[in-house]
Amino acid sequence: QVQLVESGGGLVQPGGSLRLSCAASGSSIRFNTMRWYRQAPGKQRRLVAWILSGGATYYADSVKGRFTISRDSAKNTVALQMNSLQPEDTAVYYCNMHEYWGQGTQVTVSS
Repeated sequence: QVQLVESGGGLVQPGGSLRLSCAASGSSIRFNTMRWYRQAPGKQRRLVAWILSGGATYYADSVKGRFTISRDSAKNTVALQMNSLQPEDTAVYYCNMHEYWGQGTQVTVSS
């Protein structure tokens, strides 16, 4: 059984940074595409960043240049470093592996 547990969310001022982490168990992240999604209130869940098993990374245009996805295969974790955060980045952020989802972590960007 695959389990994904996100952490690292919180309240940050505009221009600030946060680092989200997703700890996986039951399957190795090294052999799977790992994705970060986010869902703002009243909006659809949207793909933010993903990393392929081969290590290639991709980003939504809205976060390109500000967010960085990475993985630590030894710890079986995936991180999302978020810089230059803006109020429009406010959302619940979810980690995803195939059909498995974490519970989400809230990110709020506000002064």
